[in-house]
Amino acid sequence: MKKFFFLLAVSGLALSITACSQNDDKAEKQNETTNRTEQEQGKTKPTGETNGNIASNNFFTPFDGKLEHIHGLGYAGNQNAVFFASHDGLKVYENGNWYQTKSENNDYMGFSAVQKGFYTSGHPGKDSQLPNPLGIKRSFDNGKTLEKLALEGETDFHAMGVGYENNVIYVLNPQKNSLMEANKLYVSEDQAKTWKEISAKGLGKEIFSIAVHPSNPDIVAIAGKEDIYLSEDKGENFELITKGMQGTAVFLTENHLWYGGYNDEARLIKRSLTDGSEEEISLPKMQQDAVMYLAQNPKDDKEIIFSTFNGDIYQTNDGTKSWDLLVKEGNLQTGK
Repeated sequence: MKKFFFLLAVSGLALSITACSQNDDKAEKQNETTNRTEQEQGKTKPTGETNGNIASNNFFTPFDGKLEHIHGLGYAGNQNAVFFASHDGLKVYENGNWYQTKSENNDYMGFSAVQKGFYTSGHPGKDSQLPNPLGIKRSFDNGKTLEKLALEGETDFHAMGVGYENNVIYVLNPQKNSLMEANKLYVSEDQAKTWKEISAKGLGKEIFSIAVHPSNPDIVAIAGKEDIYLSEDKGENFELITKGMQGTAVFLTENHLWYGGYNDEARLIKRSLTDGSEEEISLPKMQQDAVMYLAQNPKDDKEIIFSTFNGDIYQTNDGTKSWDLLVKEGNLQTGK
């Protein structure tokens, strides 16, 4: 277990959170000049469109390289295709084949797939004219157009979660910027125009990832170095739902919280949001590894995919009865 703690530490994946200010007057911040710009930007329609078929989209080209440094994954745009955010752009798995974007090959961080596309942070790639860091951006055309929402040129968010349908944004801010204090949790319900600081009572100090309920903005889950946490009041109070297990992944569906953990071996748990009952999910054999990012196809709940800390990717199409290995330590096993 100590070895896995070390893996998180050297990867720089666990971020610290400090206690929230007791001054409620500072809970909501707004930069009027920035907001006017963002409101105007929000009215701009993307030049491309999500057509549901990556293979025929001229923004993509076949990919047969090595898939490394995954910073998020999901079914962006409600397509039957899985998007992987990496340090050199988007990679997509569709119908057994792999694709990559032709441009905007950015170092995506805090990647969150949503019904219309995805939200992200990170740094611009070599071919991009975007400022560094990206701040918070969204794309509704598979990554061809990245719309500015907030904090462009100011902050790179590693821990960020966005509701699949409601698009409510939760972030852990790593350093002070024009809208937020450092090491605090914030939520925005108006596309990053205004932010509310969250009390986060009961939450551990080092967190790795954030998951937001697809339709209910009050429900948010967090994976931390110490455990897994769940809130049903928009992050004001968190319940510790595990003991003695390092949290590694969280994902919320309409009725369940899926969470990954590690305590001498990899664990994957499916927890009911209704009664708190839990089901242990059988995983493929993994040595000193664990679930890092996970997503379920919103069109087919039997299709689930996850990536691991060692660069493996597994997918099931039968509701976790069996798992297919798609990528081994970054090397594609199918669709070459």
